[in-house]
Amino acid sequence: MLERLGGNAYAQRVMADIATAGTQERGGPLREELRAPGAMKLLLVGVVLAVLQQWCGINVIFNYAQEIFAAAGYQVSDILFNIVVTGAVNVVFTFVAFFTIDRFGRRFLLLTGLSGLVLIYALLGLLYRMHLQGKPMLVLVLAAIACYAMSLAPATWVVIAEIFPNRMRSGAMAIAVTALWLACFLLTYTFPLLNAALGAAGTFWTYAGVCLAGALFLAARLHETKGRTLEEMGTAESVRNG
Repeated sequence: MLERLGGNAYAQRVMADIATAGTQERGGPLREELRAPGAMKLLLVGVVLAVLQQWCGINVIFNYAQEIFAAAGYQVSDILFNIVVTGAVNVVFTFVAFFTIDRFGRRFLLLTGLSGLVLIYALLGLLYRMHLQGKPMLVLVLAAIACYAMSLAPATWVVIAEIFPNRMRSGAMAIAVTALWLACFLLTYTFPLLNAALGAAGTFWTYAGVCLAGALFLAARLHETKGRTLEEMGTAESVRNG
């Protein structure tokens, strides 16, 4: 497989790097590895990215699809059809991500997806504020799902598996994934509270703000990991020092 990707010389170099990493990067307890230069920055990026995948708000559309479409003016039969459509869009654009994540890069997809969600959520909030219903709402919801499915959904898992050095990868990934599922719980729990306090418009504008903050953080802290082996990811260079 490695020879197919880059030729015999590339395959030998990667295998040598793997062998070296296996003998030289057997770390101790995670708390000791986190004292290494740049380790906490790596962990911070991994945790923020994992949390952002949930707090971008897209799972609210899946978990509360019926309420969202009802608020947009759809009847029960329309709601069921639209839920099927949202699932189909999610599947289709997940496959799109398979072909674009290596071509365009993880960082590019993450920033593009987050920027798209900022715009879409801002428009969704505006439609709710103006009490507009019907197809424009459905189009924006589908666009949000498409943005998420081809960016944050797959790229988050790829990046948090790539940015950590071998010596701390298992422990750091465990922390990041734990943060992801805690964020999922908090998102699901807080959406009804936000919706009651801020209304649908204010809620989507809040998620737009979260996505904007996340995009700015990743633009400042995350380097592109495309085309680099896992062993080359074993340094703090994956995270910007700024």
